[in-house]
Amino acid sequence: MTPPLDQYANQYVQFEDERTRPVRDLLAAVPNTPIHTAIDIGCGPGNSTEALIARAPDATIHGIDASADMIAAARKRLPALRFDLADVAAWDDPGGYDLILSNAVLQWVPAHDTLFPMLVGRLAPGGHLAVQMPDNLDEPAHRLMREVAAAGPWADKLKGAARTERFDARYYHALLAPLCSRVDVWRTIYYHPLRGGAEAVVEWFKGSALRPFLAALDASEQRAFVARYRDALAGPNGYPVQDDGTVLLPFPRLFIVATRK
Repeated sequence: MTPPLDQYANQYVQFEDERTRPVRDLLAAVPNTPIHTAIDIGCGPGNSTEALIARAPDATIHGIDASADMIAAARKRLPALRFDLADVAAWDDPGGYDLILSNAVLQWVPAHDTLFPMLVGRLAPGGHLAVQMPDNLDEPAHRLMREVAAAGPWADKLKGAARTERFDARYYHALLAPLCSRVDVWRTIYYHPLRGGAEAVVEWFKGSALRPFLAALDASEQRAFVARYRDALAGPNGYPVQDDGTVLLPFPRLFIVATRK
């Protein structure tokens, strides 16, 4: 069953361990310098903020997210911290942060040519920008999602629903190198074993990439879209079930740690 669009925080944390591992890996690569002030932009339900606290326990930390549902979940999870409802694209904080963290959100924000330099500009000298973005648009889950969207009766409604912005490692290195003393970029593929076949893959993406598709549809269309997508995932171009009953979901992610001059 598709969750109401204001309850995606609960959907997201169904796979919390898998979703949090990349942000821990990201923060482990941040240089070991004093962190006095830090912000988690696109904080979601607060799981990435918890990882940030573990990395910088003495820092003043707060978070922002564009989803009221996510902010409510983060405030409940970490009541001692400040969380604000805010769109990263319109974020006007003057900055001066020692660390800006963004885990799996900037792919939804346009104009990376100006966005990333803006974020670096909100760092204190010597501060760090730590970013992780999914890099899986060529994976079967996304390819089949786009195909189902384009081939169904909802095609007109879903034009543009798959729009995200992301580039390769060379792009981000070239963009950030003139502004930073150090730019570290790498790509990792995680292989997540999910029990439940194609249904488990659907449940995973209901908390992330399926959101803009489902948001454009009414309840009946949502059910039909999810059923057709599930069937495609279970087909020969989707994800085979392993002998132990799991589906192995490959999930490439791009990581960036950049230190302001």
